[in-house]
Amino acid sequence: MKDDVSFPLEAEGRVLPTLNPDGTRRWLRPRLFPGRFFQRRRAVAWVLIALFTVIPYLSMNKRPLILLDVVHREFTLFGATFLPTDSVLLMLLLVGLFLAIFLITAIYGRVWCGWACPQTVYMEFLYRPIERLIEGGTRGQERLDASRFHPRRLIKHAVFLGLSMFLAHTFLAYFVGVSQLAHWVQRSPLEHPIAFLVMAGATALMLLDFGIMREQVCMVACPYGRFQSVLLDRRSLIVGYDRRRGEPRSKLVRSGLTLVGAAPGAGDCIDCGACVACCPTGIDIRDGLQMECIHCTQCIDACDSIMDRVGRPRGLIRYTSRDELAGEPHRMLRPRVVIYPLLLILVWGALAYALAHRAPADVTVLRGLGSPFTVLPSGLVSNQIRVKIVNRDAVEHRYLVELAEGAAEPAGGVALIAPENPLAVGAGKSATAPIFVTAPREAFEEGRRAVGLRISDGAGWSTVVPYRLLGPEEDDHEREKHEKDEKHEKDKDRER
Repeated sequence: MKDDVSFPLEAEGRVLPTLNPDGTRRWLRPRLFPGRFFQRRRAVAWVLIALFTVIPYLSMNKRPLILLDVVHREFTLFGATFLPTDSVLLMLLLVGLFLAIFLITAIYGRVWCGWACPQTVYMEFLYRPIERLIEGGTRGQERLDASRFHPRRLIKHAVFLGLSMFLAHTFLAYFVGVSQLAHWVQRSPLEHPIAFLVMAGATALMLLDFGIMREQVCMVACPYGRFQSVLLDRRSLIVGYDRRRGEPRSKLVRSGLTLVGAAPGAGDCIDCGACVACCPTGIDIRDGLQMECIHCTQCIDACDSIMDRVGRPRGLIRYTSRDELAGEPHRMLRPRVVIYPLLLILVWGALAYALAHRAPADVTVLRGLGSPFTVLPSGLVSNQIRVKIVNRDAVEHRYLVELAEGAAEPAGGVALIAPENPLAVGAGKSATAPIFVTAPREAFEEGRRAVGLRISDGAGWSTVVPYRLLGPEEDDHEREKHEKDEKHEKDKDRER
């Protein structure tokens, strides 16, 4: 290797907004500008935090408002319970949610990221305010950087731990319910080690997120910013900098008691850096639309406050679109704004229709374990059947299982025997009942016989499930009869 070859350790400028030129982590301390958008976002954030905390305690139709029971594969959303058999309903629900995201993004840009995403809501309106209060604002935080174990930092992390534990318990309540969670909290972790490890893991992840990763979650882990190139168009709402009005930039200089522009013909941007200092992801909004921008509007409040101080109109940074920034007229109507709502109406309409016409119980008829049929000493053929009933209703029902009448009525001599009939099934629960259907050999044709099983709850609901009984084929029957006759003849010969 030649001696004159050098390997630079520092980049020429900043590669990422969260990295220093030498590759070390650049900790962001966004400056707070409590403007009009900040006040609105804070109100929305506190409403969302309150909803997230209260929802596990609310109920609808005698069911939890939201309960995602992964263990039992039951998902309750706004009083409706979805089971594994409801794959079509779950598909419609997910497709509808994705279409809603596409529509909102096409019209309002990344309004979700800046106004409603839990990452933004909890980071900017819970963790960071507490951090500023304990560490003394941006300047106090910079002074504490020299000491990792400063008492204020330790106090902050202790408070963060308590908050993260509370959020982890609230998060867990969405999957197990508040009653089960309260039972676990009052017991030793040794009695429910898996649940305790889940809670501890969720707490650790939240500490890692809000205490260390922070903006890296939006910039590295979250894929939403990378999708904006296909979700947004030139008419979508964005937070943008008006280059035509702001450029060329020029610093202000003080002349007596007033501030004047340093160069004639300069734009309104005075290059104060307030929009960069307040950005929670560390970008410069003046560089145009960027993947890291979460449209939180903090740069709007910062720029508006500076414009008020220097006596210039607001709106240098504002909610706008790329077409408007380029001087083109604002046009709301375009193909995706028409197609997305039509598809959304179609999907949500299909989901509403399916939910309105969904049966109050889910019935599955399965063949019994072991041999498909048994020939009893009496000559009757017995089929063992398992009937699984899932009660979707909010009250307990007793389900009666009987042979159906009408076109599917079996031949004479067919009978149904059930150890427990009617079968009691609790609200939102499932139960399986073994039953036996016996029929004479004459009822079978080529070893098969179609019957119907009627299941009713005694409250006006009933359904008929077709089922095919299995039995010996005619050839088998003749062969067994012939074998019996031969055996009978042999027995007579021995007697003689």
